[in-house]
Amino acid sequence: SGSKKVAFVHPDLGIGGAERLVVDAAVGLQNKGHSVVMYTSHHDKNHCFQETRDGTLNVEVFGDFLPRHLLGRFHILFATLRGIYLAIVILLTQSHYDVIIVDQLSVPVPILLATGSKIVFYCHFPDLKLSGRRSLMKSLYRLPFDWLEEFTTLLAHRILVNSKYTAQVFHETFASAKISPEVLYPSINLKSYERNESGTSTRSEEAGTCFVSINRFERKKNIDLAVKAFDQPKDEFGKLRLIIAGGYDPRVTENVEYKRELEGLSKSLAVSDQIIFKASFSDEERSLMLSHCFAVIYTPSNEHFGIVPIEAMYSQRPVLACNSGGPTESVLHEKTGLLCEATEEDFASGMNRMLKDRSWAREMGANGRKRVQENFSLDAFSQRLHEIIRSL
Repeated sequence: SGSKKVAFVHPDLGIGGAERLVVDAAVGLQNKGHSVVMYTSHHDKNHCFQETRDGTLNVEVFGDFLPRHLLGRFHILFATLRGIYLAIVILLTQSHYDVIIVDQLSVPVPILLATGSKIVFYCHFPDLKLSGRRSLMKSLYRLPFDWLEEFTTLLAHRILVNSKYTAQVFHETFASAKISPEVLYPSINLKSYERNESGTSTRSEEAGTCFVSINRFERKKNIDLAVKAFDQPKDEFGKLRLIIAGGYDPRVTENVEYKRELEGLSKSLAVSDQIIFKASFSDEERSLMLSHCFAVIYTPSNEHFGIVPIEAMYSQRPVLACNSGGPTESVLHEKTGLLCEATEEDFASGMNRMLKDRSWAREMGANGRKRVQENFSLDAFSQRLHEIIRSL
């Protein structure tokens, strides 16, 4: 039979786009008849996707006793050590797999090659493009890790990326690459967005019109852009609301600081009584927010792919996103949403356009659902991954 033993290796099974993708990939392959195990260094049952804690997926944790940093520093060093430890445990103590899918951190790849398994590396974005280059010291410190990333990534048998934008950055970053990455767009499990279909048409005008921003509380997500843009149309449209929801982990200093900064910003702009902050939320709450809002604001620039615009479009909500990175491949400008420059003026003007022509906004929402069904469904994603696995 074509069924294979497949292992996933992912550093931290928390709540984020990368985690959603590997969980969907694992469930998708399992549904296609493959036997699947997930390996990780950290899995907090209070901060993870449901499938990883309700028995749907088999999750094994090794190496969580290793520190994540030393006094807030050396994150990449400790992430590397945790990744190496996890790979060694799999090599020495776990059964043999036909295929091992590694993502986010490529350092386990050479160790896992020793198992004789075929290795697929899913690159969400080259890490050496992610870490802000600042001082000379920081650059020197990163040098061996950058080399290690390139060396280990290119050892994989197949490399997958989440968008054409990431593929382009991959070629710029790893100039020595002989292997060309294939684009496998992330998807969403359409079923999990249908639980609240009854509420889809609810547009309670009394409650005012609600915009939603969904992003982890990280500065690079540029959520302050939503707050500043919201400050402009609210004068014109009375009872507007903005819900700022996002992945929030109290262990992560930046999450705590950035949420506090955003709350401060909304106070200083005198919009705090119209902005609701929601730190972490369940799948049900996410579906509810999406089905009851007017539109979704997505603020990151050069986002590698960005799953939120897909969730919004499937929920029949128009999207306002930056005209860069992944959203330029998922959102069709003026058909399923608006692609804006990353300025508060442009976002505010987009919000105003939608508010002034609500039937057009609704039409964009309906177009969005069709687009997701055709291009970004979990079925299409699972089938493509299934074909890749079988071809190895």
